[in-house]
Amino acid sequence: MSWLERREGWQPQGEDARDEGDIDYARVIHSASFRRLQGKTQILNLGDSDFYRTRLTHSLEVAQIAGGIAKQLAKSFPNHPATSVLPNRSLIHAVGCTHDLGHPPFGHGGEVALNYCMRDSEAKITGGFEGNGQTLRILSRLENFSRSAGANLSRRSLLGVLKYPVPYSKARNTALVPSLINGPSILKLIDTESSKPPKCYMDSEEDVVAWILAPLTPTDRDNFQKLKTKAGKHSKAQHKSLDCSMMDAADDIAYGVHDLEDAIALKLITEAQFRDSVSEERCGSFLDALKEKYPRESANDVYGKMVDALFGDSGSRKHFVSRLVHHFVTAMEFIEHGQFTEPLIRYRASMKAHQRGFLDALKEITIQNVIKSPGVQHLEFKGQGMVVAVFEAIQSDPARLLPPDALARFEKSSGDLRTVCDFVAGMTDSYLLKTYERLFAPRMGSVFDKL
Repeated sequence: MSWLERREGWQPQGEDARDEGDIDYARVIHSASFRRLQGKTQILNLGDSDFYRTRLTHSLEVAQIAGGIAKQLAKSFPNHPATSVLPNRSLIHAVGCTHDLGHPPFGHGGEVALNYCMRDSEAKITGGFEGNGQTLRILSRLENFSRSAGANLSRRSLLGVLKYPVPYSKARNTALVPSLINGPSILKLIDTESSKPPKCYMDSEEDVVAWILAPLTPTDRDNFQKLKTKAGKHSKAQHKSLDCSMMDAADDIAYGVHDLEDAIALKLITEAQFRDSVSEERCGSFLDALKEKYPRESANDVYGKMVDALFGDSGSRKHFVSRLVHHFVTAMEFIEHGQFTEPLIRYRASMKAHQRGFLDALKEITIQNVIKSPGVQHLEFKGQGMVVAVFEAIQSDPARLLPPDALARFEKSSGDLRTVCDFVAGMTDSYLLKTYERLFAPRMGSVFDKL
């Protein structure tokens, strides 16, 4: 069995010069699910702005950074045994571009809402919803590049996409049942803590995961799928592949640096908040690098130059954003997990500790001052309610409310609610909003409304 094998047999035409990574990258870029990312926001619903990031531009940045990590590791560690199995640029770009395909409308709020909606599906065994698991489902089931294997990507690309190699039924804490908040209310308020899904793939793709992991020895496969348990929490996967670790690091860099850039440009984070949250000590690794450029200045002066640049004009900010990305990419190294024999899971990419601490500080300031801000939480709360309302309306009468192509899939699946979940999860933010308005807004709609 080859890591470049596909679930459905397919042979390129003789004159085709592309390798397997090129083919996978092309299928991802040309997929409907990738195009939909332009209508799914990264942090905020910013209307018609063409400057700030969507999940599409974020995914392109993750792919580019992941490609840079692969190149950097090859340059930094030319004789390391992991270097010989690094992915080529097309393959790691394919993995990077796919990483957010499964995110539903309204991001993590929509994810919690759909996990609540799917709480009783299939007697809670193959139910639930999780964005990363939906990504695997899209690529292996729902895309239209093959008869029944979705995008029919190579086994190695799907291994890179498999961020959490454990099924929903094993990762979930059975004590955490998705539910509503108790108490008298005219609103259906989801209990967010009990309704957060475990990080996993859905049980509906268990056969796909078995196929992905088939080249591993039984021992490697068992170890790769081990869980870490914690009282009162869902269980967590412990391992991921080399390619997935590179994509994951690139995602963190893009989130920590580029989302911070947008937040500063939008004036959602002030200079004072930055100085309070991201201290000189936490910036130490970056300040040391800057001191090589400004050798006569003290650490405090260099820190001040960095802050002034980030909160100055867009040109100075972009210059330092590029420096930050470079700082994190060049801090990547290989780590080894000696219990595995297969190189693709024995070796992983990891960021050095000091740089990791600095990146975590950048992520934390965006989470605390943007993601958890009342303005964003209001939008997430509203989006969550709309996702539940649309799902439950369609669930109540699929034959009446599903469009023809989605209804055909629903009937073919013998009424499996997973197909309703697929339909709602695939909506862009604006499509879900328009669907909600057509179903529930007091004003009359029209059959000519564009959805």
